[in-house]
Amino acid sequence: MDDGSATARQWTFLTNHARVLVQIARDPGIRVRDLATRCLLTERAVQRIIVDLEEAGYLSHQRNGRTNHYTVIDGKQLRHPADSGPTLAELLAVLLR
Repeated sequence: MDDGSATARQWTFLTNHARVLVQIARDPGIRVRDLATRCLLTERAVQRIIVDLEEAGYLSHQRNGRTNHYTVIDGKQLRHPADSGPTLAELLAVLLR
């Protein structure tokens, strides 16, 4: 029986955290405003995601005047036990192709 619920439940393969991290890996000097536009998120959501990624050790930043320069921590292992094995660099290598 099809009640339309399959179309009501939308999901994607990548989380917003992954989207933000991929964009930062592409352009380490990207502005939060541009990240939000590229990821179809609000600037506030992007700021929260950046804080999450930094607190988890996947990302760091250095302030240069009015801009930030981000550094992805390539050797970091993925968080979820089911994803253990590949490093962040290996995942990004696939996503950045």
